[in-house]
Amino acid sequence: MPAQNMMARLASMPLITLACSVNPMPAYAEECVQEKAVYVDMDNAYELRFEPMDSESAVSNKFKLAVRNTALVAEGVVMRSDDQLRADGRIMFECPEGDVTGADLRACTVWQGMVYASDLKGHIRALPAEGESAADRLFLPALGPSIQKSSLWGKGKATVAPWDVLSLKGCNQ
Repeated sequence: MPAQNMMARLASMPLITLACSVNPMPAYAEECVQEKAVYVDMDNAYELRFEPMDSESAVSNKFKLAVRNTALVAEGVVMRSDDQLRADGRIMFECPEGDVTGADLRACTVWQGMVYASDLKGHIRALPAEGESAADRLFLPALGPSIQKSSLWGKGKATVAPWDVLSLKGCNQ
């Protein structure tokens, strides 16, 4: 009998594994709006934390990108295209204040590109706006290589390049 019980348990393992892989984590996105969402890369080296916008502007979302286990924090913004179908993001680190030139902005820009949102099944869409349910994952193409070529990288700074996909970790309250 004990051998039969063990075999029955082992036989059910593929079903349990399948159930866990389809829905590996609680669905934070259903409970969290985008402006409070917190994401991490798969090495847990970076944390991207969205913040509510304080006023009307061309910027649709803002966030901070923290390099874990350091005090480094970069600022990020997202601007929507006129048709609202694309979200252009930018991450900046130690940008000068006040009247700055285009060269100043290029020098402090860590990453720039489209920000894509994804559900757990891999369906890609535009980044949700404020007030909408948070995306399960974010895709920032070439984030890791861009950080390695930026002022955020080096001795005493970031030394691990993040993956381009960040997963929802939780929600700011």
